[in-house]
Amino acid sequence: MANRNDILAKINEWLQPDTFQDYCPNGLQVEGKERVETIVSGVTASQALIDAAIEHNADMILVHHGYFWKGEDQAIRGMKKHRIKKLLSHDINLLAYHLPLDDHPDYGNNRQLADVIGIQNPRPLGGLVWQGELPEPLSVEKFELQMARALHRTPLHVGEGPEKIKTVAWCTGGAQGFINVALDAGVDAYISGEISEPTTHTARECGIHYFAAGHHATERYGVQALGAALAQEFGVSHQFIDCDNPV
Repeated sequence: MANRNDILAKINEWLQPDTFQDYCPNGLQVEGKERVETIVSGVTASQALIDAAIEHNADMILVHHGYFWKGEDQAIRGMKKHRIKKLLSHDINLLAYHLPLDDHPDYGNNRQLADVIGIQNPRPLGGLVWQGELPEPLSVEKFELQMARALHRTPLHVGEGPEKIKTVAWCTGGAQGFINVALDAGVDAYISGEISEPTTHTARECGIHYFAAGHHATERYGVQALGAALAQEFGVSHQFIDCDNPV
């Protein structure tokens, strides 16, 4: 077993959440039991994840997408009430880390995604965007197939870039607006989770391949890496639960 506050202190040491201006509170969002033996991680603190965590007798849930986002209704009612009621009634801690988990050089979603889809020499490009290279140039079709096999989801491809893809920039989640960072860097392709209507025109008219690989699909890996690190550090049990989301 481990102490909840010791776990929080270690994550703060690793992720440095106070250095980020985020859209939600990072860290402990719902307080549960002080002693932690089992951690369940997932992308989003949905009802499905909470129910699965209860089945696994979890003391702590670790997610990328938690609660209390800026601009949302802060009232504890409806869906939010049912989720928080379940957490409190089972004395489960909810920890959420958003931008700090995207950006971390080891446990971050961007760093982990590079390993999953086979990008070499991953490194920050600017802001939250990263860049790297493929081991060898690939056609659009082969690179799309490589991502589909790795993520278990076929990405949406738009744009009219080079015949072969070698250099890549990416940012997980809803980061389609950062395509201009990739364009300024002169890379062959840009990957994020979501796509917006203007993204298609930008990719076509500016000569870059764009892949929308799924918000959920691209952000599965940071919480897994962080949860595994906590398990090793504190000797607790950790399990990642993937609640399917097609977006």
